[in-house]
Amino acid sequence: MGKKLVMAQKRGETRALCLGVAMVVCAVIAYYILGTAVLPLYQKSIWTQKSTCHLIETNIRDQEELEGKKVAQYPCLWVNVSAVGRWAMLYHTEDTRDQNQQCSYIPGSLDNYQTARADVETVRDRFHKHRVFHCFSVPRENETSVLYRRLYGPQTLLFFLFWPTFLLTGGLLIIAMVKINQSLSILAAQK
Repeated sequence: MGKKLVMAQKRGETRALCLGVAMVVCAVIAYYILGTAVLPLYQKSIWTQKSTCHLIETNIRDQEELEGKKVAQYPCLWVNVSAVGRWAMLYHTEDTRDQNQQCSYIPGSLDNYQTARADVETVRDRFHKHRVFHCFSVPRENETSVLYRRLYGPQTLLFFLFWPTFLLTGGLLIIAMVKINQSLSILAAQK
């Protein structure tokens, strides 16, 4: 009976150790992916100063010319604000600025023009209702763009780091508990 109990205990310990090691390996892989994908975007985001923006004007543009070429027709919102004592162009997020520097807001669905136009008009009406709002600006003097919402702020980074940290901590705790259990069973067998 004693030998069967020891064998079952060894199998359980082996499985628990494998689970702990697998969790630690998954956490390391997740940290690597975050370090190569999300961290550079966080470091590239220069809009760190929280400011108060005052709406100056909004305009809906239907078709834009970029670098001499006409792009696909979709409505985009163009918003000028006053932030940190200077005129600036408002962008919805960092990605909006990268997609089209002449648009403050690009609707999510561009398949149906009427739906996209209604979405842009809804956003414009919200800006007209709330003419003063918080935005993110660059501490430099010569920057003429501000963000309405940061995609890659500190909260986002912490959100992405939560699950890998949880996996790493859980895996290390499982490994530590198995090792403590093994050392306690060796001490008990010696007495």
